Amino acid sequence: MDGKKVERNLRVEEIIREFLSEDLGYGDITSDALIRHDQRASARLFFKEPGVTAGLEEAAAVFTLLGCEVRQHAPDGASVEARKPLLEIEGPAKALLAGERVALNIVAHMSGIATTTAAVVKSARVTNPKVRVAATRKTLPGLKDLAKKAVELGGGDTHRLRLDDCVLIKDNHLELLPSITEAVRLARKRVSFTKKIEVEVRDAAQAVEAAEAGADIIMFDNMIPDQMRDVLAKLRSEGLCEGGLFEASGGITPENAADYAASGVDVISLGSLTHSTKALDVKLEIRMKRGINA
Repeated sequence: MDGKKVERNLRVEEIIREFLSEDLGYGDITSDALIRHDQRASARLFFKEPGVTAGLEEAAAVFTLLGCEVRQHAPDGASVEARKPLLEIEGPAKALLAGERVALNIVAHMSGIATTTAAVVKSARVTNPKVRVAATRKTLPGLKDLAKKAVELGGGDTHRLRLDDCVLIKDNHLELLPSITEAVRLARKRVSFTKKIEVEVRDAAQAVEAAEAGADIIMFDNMIPDQMRDVLAKLRSEGLCEGGLFEASGGITPENAADYAASGVDVISLGSLTHSTKALDVKLEIRMKRGINA
């Protein structure tokens, strides 16, 4: 296992321990009052509606940390039908009950994001087969890693994970600087050559300035598709498209994503993928384990 994978697994385990601690408090008083310590049970986790799986690895980790045995029947990123068993869990009944809500919340949230992302990718690529559908940094603190992973599992692009991923010069930066040209010059001088420089623009003049200044990526912010077509045409006519990437952002929804993709941009980014996607309907059914300790 490579170092990045190990680091990520440790981070996920840390997050899950935090989630469990938050939910359990000083203990599950209902289960402590009703369930014997030696009672064992089994459970299966499934979708109540079709969707794209995400968060199954994390849900399995929830129950593993609680001392259960878990069998995963579908990989994350798979399209599955309703009621197909995704996880089967066996262990102490109290452990199953203690992990139930945390596991369901993770899977419901992540699978909702992955399912919506997959639908947007499919729709957008009808009009632009090469377009990439990206998320934004509009994620809840503490949930960014899980939300971005879900986007990726749905076939989307994570975009910037953190502020140190690439330079993104936005309108608020430009309010504090004399020009786009100066902003790009300073970034090029002060930031490692390994980092790309992206500039947010709102009209054709700004797009031309950003391209002439040497921006690697130009983000069309809150432009409608026809405006972006016109700007791209102008940049092409002036020989300013070669080697650059062009991103559409602002006002894009799952319903109109195909229209924005059709403008000819390379990337469309949607904050809604992570900040307002509907959770998938997920269920955990627990059954008593018959036997000596039943």
